[in-house]
Amino acid sequence: MNPDRRKLLVAGAAVSLAVILPRSARAVAAELGDNGLYVQDWFVQSFLDLQEDLSDAAGKGKRFAVLWEQRGCPYCRELHTVNLARPKIVSYLKANFEILQLDLWGSRAVTDFDGEELEERSLARKWQVNFTPTVSFFPKDPAGTAGKSGRTGEVARMPGYFKPFHFITMFEYVRGDHYKAQPFQRFLQDKLARLEAEGKKADVW
Repeated sequence: MNPDRRKLLVAGAAVSLAVILPRSARAVAAELGDNGLYVQDWFVQSFLDLQEDLSDAAGKGKRFAVLWEQRGCPYCRELHTVNLARPKIVSYLKANFEILQLDLWGSRAVTDFDGEELEERSLARKWQVNFTPTVSFFPKDPAGTAGKSGRTGEVARMPGYFKPFHFITMFEYVRGDHYKAQPFQRFLQDKLARLEAEGKKADVW
């Protein structure tokens, strides 16, 4: 075969695969931990004292969030293989948040903000976490959660899987304290209107 023709065929095949394969398939595959949850090496590793974790995050100028997942959850897998496969999203989260992953059915001992120590599965019931993934967000000032349970101390909650644009917008909403002034749906609509006015697509991440 003509060498130039071979190069064209190889290049064409590569382009075709890039178009056919979804973004998640072209990214590095997420790995499963021993507990059956997908893991990220930048998630918080701590002694599971939530008030201390919040204080540590605040000391770094970051917000603190708890991500609830469970083994076999297809939407949790989507979160890792799609949302957290996007470098821009991961870069934003790492720069602005400390994220602690907890297991909806786990047995590790966790100390709630009010000082009560419970297994993960009991804490999930206390916080009324009923499905996964769920993300609980907390105030930037640790004083805002002192003596409270996580359920009463959280400032916002992401109830279920959000696609990349809505997902990152929720984190922006919390990071900018916008929950103090408007509901998330209004913040999202305003962002969409602003992007449309600028001639940009919604999926900018």
